[in-house]
Amino acid sequence: MGKSSKEVVRDFYRSDILKDDTVLEEFFHPDLVLIWNSDDGLTIMNTDDLIGFFSEIRRTYFDLRIEVSHLLADDNNVTIRYKYYVRTIENPDEELGIAHFIAIWEVKDEKLYRGYQVSQPVTDKDDTTESYHRVKV
Repeated sequence: MGKSSKEVVRDFYRSDILKDDTVLEEFFHPDLVLIWNSDDGLTIMNTDDLIGFFSEIRRTYFDLRIEVSHLLADDNNVTIRYKYYVRTIENPDEELGIAHFIAIWEVKDEKLYRGYQVSQPVTDKDDTTESYHRVKV
């Protein structure tokens, strides 16, 4: 018996995507589609687009940390709420929160297959101390 959909999503978000070149191949279905609503509007990305996106992240940041507050599963669909923290190459001693995310993933063949994601940049008004306690992770 293989991994549950929740385990697949949890393992992807716990992986070291900046330093481990095998992560994307291990977790991305060849037919992956991510529909992403952000402050830039709607973006639809496939596997190759996301590989390019994370290649740019690797060039830009020294470290990337994900703080997950919610991870909920319903069969092959998994919802995750998380925040990205980064340390830049220019200033590796300072960690900055950069964005909040909620994503719903459909898992197929133990890989991320269809994603629907909403993101919002971190602002000075964020109350992350109270709003980011862990629930159902």
